[in-house]
Amino acid sequence: MTDNVPDRVFTPEELGKYNGKNGMPAYLACAGLVYDGSDSWAWETGRHMARHDAGQDLTETIALAPHGREMLKRLRVVGRLEGYNNQIISS
Repeated sequence: MTDNVPDRVFTPEELGKYNGKNGMPAYLACAGLVYDGSDSWAWETGRHMARHDAGQDLTETIALAPHGREMLKRLRVVGRLEGYNNQIISS
C-alpha cells in the first residue's frame, strides 16, 4: 500500500483546506496517509455519513465506522500527513 505514495506532505492546517466545500477537493487522512475522496459519492458533500468531515485526520474516528480502513483502499492516495515521521501505520 505504501509503495507508490506521493512525496507530498500535508500539515494538519493544509489538510483542513481540503474539506470538500467551495470547490475544494475532499481529502482525508488516516494512519499517516492522505486520501482523495472527491470522486466518491460518500464524500461528495465533504461530510461522510453525517459524522466524518473531510480535511481531517480520521485515524481515531474511523474506529466508530461500521467498516475499517479497508474501505480507504478505494480512494487515491495523494500524500502523507505530517507528524507520522514517514511511518505509515499498518491496518
